[in-house]
Amino acid sequence: MTAYTGIQGQNILIVSSDPSNPTEGQIWYNTTSNTLKDYQYVVTDSWASGGNLNTGRQSAGSAGIQTAALFYGGFSTAATGSSESYDGTSWTNTPSLNTARYDGGSLGTASAALYFGGNPGSGTSTDTEEYNGTWTSSGNLPVSINAIRGSGTQTAGLAFGGGPSPVSSATITYNGSTWTSVPATLNTARYGMAQAGGGTQTAAITFGGYTGTVNSGATELYNGTTWTSSPATMNNGRVYLAGAGSQTASIGAGGETAPNYQNFTELFNGTSWTNSTNLPTATNNIAGCGTQASALVGGGYTGSPTRTAATFEWSGSALAVRTITAS
Repeated sequence: MTAYTGIQGQNILIVSSDPSNPTEGQIWYNTTSNTLKDYQYVVTDSWASGGNLNTGRQSAGSAGIQTAALFYGGFSTAATGSSESYDGTSWTNTPSLNTARYDGGSLGTASAALYFGGNPGSGTSTDTEEYNGTWTSSGNLPVSINAIRGSGTQTAGLAFGGGPSPVSSATITYNGSTWTSVPATLNTARYGMAQAGGGTQTAAITFGGYTGTVNSGATELYNGTTWTSSPATMNNGRVYLAGAGSQTASIGAGGETAPNYQNFTELFNGTSWTNSTNLPTATNNIAGCGTQASALVGGGYTGSPTRTAATFEWSGSALAVRTITAS
């Protein structure tokens, strides 16, 4: 039998407590628990119910991560300005938007979010608001639009697409106060697509959406200068789906292929899309944030008379400490 030192070139570490910052593939023996452990990717790929929103809504804006999220705006019985923060267990009401609206673009973190465009109840909007504990109006978009999407941070944001008529392929950047139109355009003009909240102003991704005639599964990547169509398309093209993750590790969940709401979950690894565990409930106009390993989705419309307050937490593949058992 080959010794571990022959494979790894080092002895197994013997410690009384697990390392605080292990590296992938590291193995050690814990003398306190008398167990052999390692640090490897663990595949869970499952959904679990999270805490319910205080206000059920569809088409909300979202920012942050699974354990520190912010959902805002949306449509309940009408356009709402309601804003809520999530700590991984429960939702707490926060100060409301200055202008109630739904289906706007969103980006940022739970403590530094941005909301732009949207539908105030009739028509479209140019409004932009920043959240830093309260919502403050900022520089307007150069175009009145809804179903637009975004990526990046509150001081270095990116907006793209939108509609409904005409359907847009435009890209706009934000510097913390002002929006500027840039030459880059989406290869497939569309609205209601997903975005990955972990994207940046110079490394963004978008997928899905509606072109004005068909639901799209197209995936496009942005490098700060141009949008490039990925050869990979979603297995199930749809509109108004939730997205989370980054340009090389994204998740898309829910959505609609009219007239049916969907519970599909798909994972993107930078090269291809793979079907994974379905959402517990088929839902469209659902919001999302977080990472491919730890995402949060919630709200939306399930076909019932009211907009849902349900949220779901995703556990995907992630590095984790494992106990090695011998047989």
